[in-house]
This record gives sequence, C-alpha cells and structure tokens, in this order.
Amino acid sequence: MKFGVVVFPGSNCDDDMIHVLGHVMGQEVRKLWHKDTTAMNDFTTNDCIVLPGGFSYGDYLRSGAIASHSPIMASVIQFANKGGYVLGICNGFQVLCESGLLPGALLNNEKHKFICKNIFLKTENNQTPLTHSLKEKQILKVPIAHADGRYHADDETLQQLKNNGQILFRYSSEGGDCSSQYNPNGSVENIAGICNSTQNVFGMMPHPERCAEAALGNQDGKALFESLISFINQKILA
Repeated sequence: MKFGVVVFPGSNCDDDMIHVLGHVMGQEVRKLWHKDTTAMNDFTTNDCIVLPGGFSYGDYLRSGAIASHSPIMASVIQFANKGGYVLGICNGFQVLCESGLLPGALLNNEKHKFICKNIFLKTENNQTPLTHSLKEKQILKVPIAHADGRYHADDETLQQLKNNGQILFRYSSEGGDCSSQYNPNGSVENIAGICNSTQNVFGMMPHPERCAEAALGNQDGKALFESLISFINQKILA
C-alpha cells in the first residue's frame, strides 16, 4: 500500500505527516499537489489519501470550503466512493465535511479563540480500520491546534452517527469523563472524530502525527497509523 498527502496552498502539516508515514511508519508516501489531476492515477482502493492540517487558502470564506473545490478533490471523492481510504486531520477534516465526504460541519470554537494544547480523547468505536488496534474505550493524549474545530450536526445526523457507530472519538478527561468541562471547543456531544457509514473515510480535529515519536514524549497517535496500516495490509493478504 502507499499513502498520498495532498498539499493545498496554506497546508502546514503536510511535511509532518510525510515524515511520520515515511520515516516513522516506514511506508511509501507521496506529496500530491492540489492542482495535479493525474497525481492519483496509480492509487488503488488499498491505498490511503491524507488531507493534512493547516490553513488551506488562508481559511477564507470558511475553513476548508475553497480547498474542497480544488482540482484534485474530484479524484479524492471518486477514490473514496470506490472504497479507497481517506484520512483528514484538522483542516483536512474540515475539507472532508465541506466536500460532503463526511456529514456535519466544523464551526468557530465556542469562545472564538485559537486553541493549541494537549487534550484527551476517549475511543468510542474500536472496530474501524483506523481504530481496530485500540482497546475498547482507550484514552489517547493528542494535541489540538485549531480555531474552527467545533463539530456540529443536526439531530437526525447525530442519531445516524450513533446508530452506525460513526463516532470515533470524544473529548474527555484522562479518566474518560466526557462531560462539558472537558470539551475544548464546544463540539456537539464532545465529538472529536467521525467516519463515514462505510468506514473508509475518517476525520478528526486532533493531530496524531504530532504525537507519534518517542522524541516528542508521546506516541499515542502512532497507534492510529499502526491500526490503519495493519488493517489494509491484512486486507491485501486476504
């Protein structure tokens, strides 16, 4: 399998992601320019496209809105609809919602301030390709860095997310308490990450690539990459 990391004008976590996937996880990884409509021609549904964090197009209009119309996104949408794996982190999560690949929207933080700090996540579904290596209800310590991270969805969409097991992570205390005091941005029901109904498109606001090496003092994020890689490799060998 291989990974492709899409670069939009304003992406600033692309090289971080490439470093983790290539040097830490030992995977083949390519940088994909957002205007290159042929960049994904040799990607198969056993590969993964990553939309990294940053401030695509300066977050003008709405965060991720302009990037969702970049030339390469037509290929990303087609790839996902065929069953290919897509992971969006922070701004990438915003792009996935703006493009319709994930339901809901990311709004301005409740207190209208940029937030950059470590938080705790409670694993809500460990039966997806991104989370299957995690323990049930496992707590992860992962950094966030965003101004528009407040996840919102209407009541019908929320119920569908719950019914289909599409809620991946909720903001919590270190002990797993998901009460409002541990919600850093006002996200509805403390939601920090979701997937689509077919579990091949994943979006989360926290940055696992920023906590995937011992040198950083935290390797909790590495477990997500290990999980996705092992799932796809098992699928290839099956």
